[in-house]
Amino acid sequence: MKLLFEISGENPTLPFAELACVGTILEERLQVAVAECPHPDQAKRLAMTQVVLEYLGECKPTIPSFRDLLKDLAITSSGTFAGRAKKIHPGSNEHNPSSQREFERLIGDMISGPVSLDNPETEYRAILSEDRCYFGKVLYSIDRSGYDARNPGKRDFFHPGVMMPRMARTLANIAGVQSGDSVLDPFCGTGGILIEAELLGALAIGSDFDPLMVQGSRQNIGQASLMRADATRLPLRDHSIDSVVTDLPYGQSVCIKKADTMDNLYADALDEINRVLKRGRRAVVVTHKDISAIARQHMTVYQQHEQRVHKSLTRRVLVLGH
Repeated sequence: MKLLFEISGENPTLPFAELACVGTILEERLQVAVAECPHPDQAKRLAMTQVVLEYLGECKPTIPSFRDLLKDLAITSSGTFAGRAKKIHPGSNEHNPSSQREFERLIGDMISGPVSLDNPETEYRAILSEDRCYFGKVLYSIDRSGYDARNPGKRDFFHPGVMMPRMARTLANIAGVQSGDSVLDPFCGTGGILIEAELLGALAIGSDFDPLMVQGSRQNIGQASLMRADATRLPLRDHSIDSVVTDLPYGQSVCIKKADTMDNLYADALDEINRVLKRGRRAVVVTHKDISAIARQHMTVYQQHEQRVHKSLTRRVLVLGH
C-alpha cells in the first residue's frame, strides 16, 4: 500500500532512515515521505513520524493544480469528513503564496459528503513541502504519550545522561528489529534500548561491565536477559544475534575492564559486535564523536547520522553490517 508520512522535524535524516523498517521510500521532501508499505499497521511502531496517511496523489503546490488533482480524484465520502492543510517549509511560499485556509476550503468544496470540522469520521490532508503538495487520507496519528510515560526519570533505576525513549525506539527501528529477534546492547546502562526492543516483541539481551548498571537494569526491564560482561569479550556464540543497538560509553567515569584508550575500547567492541552479529543483519551504534574511520576497519558503514542533544553533546549514529 502506498502511504504518505508526515515526519517530525527533530532530525533531518533519522526519520527517513527509520521509515525503511516498514517500507520502501519512493519520495522525500522536508518532513514528508512517500513509501510503499506491505503492512501499513507496522507504521505505528515509528517514533519520528507524526501522521500516517493513505497516499491519494500529489501536484504542484498551487491552488489550480490542487483543484485539478481533486477533480481527477472525484472523492465521495459517505461519512463526515474534514479537510486540513499544512505548510511544512516556510520556503514553500516561494512556490505557493496561497494560504492553508484556501487549500482546506477547496477540500471541503470538492469532496462530496457531509463536512464536520469538530468530530469528522475521516480527515483528508494536504501537506505542502518545498515544491510539492501531497494529498492523503489520515489512517492514524502516532500517539507519543507512551514515550513520555517511559521517560528515564520515571524508572525505578535512573542514571543521568541516558538516551530518551523516542531516540532508543528510532535506533531499534533503523536496526530492523522484528518480533522474535534477539537484540543485544553490550553497554546496556539503565536498559532504555532494551525496553524499546522488548516492546517490539524482541528477545532483549543486555550486558554491562558495571555491576551497578546490571543491577539497576534488572529493576527497569521485564524479561530481558542481563549479564555482567566485558563488551570486548562477550560470552555469546559467533553470529548468534539478530541485531545490535548500543550507545557506546564516553567520559572519564566509564567503568571499563582495562586501562585503555576509548578508541581502543571502541575498536575492540566493534570487532566483537561484528563477531556475534548474524550475516545480513545490522548493528546501530551511537557515540559522542565520529568513529567512522575506526568502524570501517571492522565493519561496513551503511549510514551516518547526527543528532544534536545540546551544545556540548552531538550524538553520532552509525549503521553497520558485515
